[in-house]
Amino acid sequence: MYRYDEFDAGFVSDRVAAFRDQVARRLSGDMTEDQFKPHRLMNGLYLQLHAYMLRVAVPYGTLSARQMRKLAFIARRYDKGYGHFTTRQNIQYNWPALADTPAILEELASVEMHAIQTSGNCIRNVTADHFAGAAADELDDPRPYAEILRQWSSLHPEFSFLPRKFKIAVNGATRDRAAIQTHDIGYQIVRNSAGEIGFAVYVGGGQGRTPMIAKKIRDFLKIEDLLAYTQAIVRVYNLEGRRDNKYKARIKILVHEKGLDWMRQAVEAEFEAASRDYIALPDAEIARIKAYFAPPELPARASSQKFAARRESDPRFAGFVSTNVAAHKIDGYGIVTISLKPIGGIPGDATAEQMEAVADLAELYSQAEIRVSHEQNLVLPHVALDDLPVIYDELLASGLATANAGLVSDIIACPGMDYCSLATARSIPVAQRISERFGDGPRARDIGALKIKISGCINACGHHHVGHIGILGLERKGVETYQITLGGTGDETCSMGTLTGPGFSSEEVVDAIERIVDAYMALRNEPGEDFLTAFRRLGMQPFKEALYETSKGADI
Repeated sequence: MYRYDEFDAGFVSDRVAAFRDQVARRLSGDMTEDQFKPHRLMNGLYLQLHAYMLRVAVPYGTLSARQMRKLAFIARRYDKGYGHFTTRQNIQYNWPALADTPAILEELASVEMHAIQTSGNCIRNVTADHFAGAAADELDDPRPYAEILRQWSSLHPEFSFLPRKFKIAVNGATRDRAAIQTHDIGYQIVRNSAGEIGFAVYVGGGQGRTPMIAKKIRDFLKIEDLLAYTQAIVRVYNLEGRRDNKYKARIKILVHEKGLDWMRQAVEAEFEAASRDYIALPDAEIARIKAYFAPPELPARASSQKFAARRESDPRFAGFVSTNVAAHKIDGYGIVTISLKPIGGIPGDATAEQMEAVADLAELYSQAEIRVSHEQNLVLPHVALDDLPVIYDELLASGLATANAGLVSDIIACPGMDYCSLATARSIPVAQRISERFGDGPRARDIGALKIKISGCINACGHHHVGHIGILGLERKGVETYQITLGGTGDETCSMGTLTGPGFSSEEVVDAIERIVDAYMALRNEPGEDFLTAFRRLGMQPFKEALYETSKGADI
């Protein structure tokens, strides 16, 4: 795990001091809200529907137990006792008082955290596979490269005022758990024919009002050229991206309007020109950063009869293992997903007490490491299978043992109109009711892998475009209306969902989702055929027939 050097510590400390002065000027009336806005956004502070919201960066989703305890302390001391984990692998506090925000940033700095570049038209938090460094299917750990990009991009003088926000993701496994094709730049670690590790490069992905899948711009990029090539892409975007219309200012629009061939030629030309003056990423620097992410020394071990006996005797524990434990690269270990989607709960929320419980478990059983997933869950990456029974019992006591990772009730949802000033409909209540309808028991396990994602407005913070079932809440004539899309996914087979047809009212939408699921269950080839596979085989028509046969839907 990366540790601040002297530059980082001084840099963040100075930033906190500067913001403390800016907040004092705002509170005294020396600065208006309009004047204060650019300063607060540079420090991750938003003004939402009811209060300020502070978004804290969790680079590539990696936390220490010590950092998680600090997040719990902040939730208890400065908020309403909880935090909200986001699809950018960050955490948000929804109720901080403006006067307290400098103190919160100071607390964060004490554990090597900050809120810089979690907002604004800059390069945002670089994300990565939440199983990084542990996954059995990993080619190389993406986090060192994400950290290199983080250091390079922090307050980059050329790229601090881009046409719009800019997002980068890095994935190092055969399965894309970082959704790289929905990002402005996506780096997929690959091995070329000579056996060298490098990157396939994707550009121009994004969701929002104009969803687009990123296009591959390069099959192989040497590791030493990572920064030079990233600079070339962002420089072309900074020079050529539209600034006359914020809805058309993302790099995906530039790629779409100019074409992939133009984009590739422009980037390669900029890369070639920059390479004459740009120092390649030194091997020594790569090695230095990689050393921070050296895998823990985990001796291979066989699981004992205790683990097998508990799985045999306790159906709930067995269900948890089957859904929430993934294969580790070392025999005898697993990767444990801690669902923040309790049945009927608010997706992504965790109380201060739950954060402290996870910190304790990480310290005792997972090398003091925790991950935040872009699916709004937490992860213990290095867990001995023999320790799973006691971990499960502790999670159960903390209300964190929901066995639904990847299932129908593991729903991604944005805050919606309960918090967000941009939202046009509520997301959280719909997610809660769907969760209650399907639960996490035998029915949910029989349905199998099914990702439902909900956004409360066209900005798509709930990633509904890449949900197997996506739900978009809109306002129509003063009424909340929910459109449904099918067939989206953010993995290596990335696709954007297709609109089914007319939308549904809040009262109708849960029944509509159930009709879709029932149709899938009736039409699948066998229990092993998951929803996405079945949809791609069958197409939209049978689902539309099931969806609208008994309901005309709301007029959109």
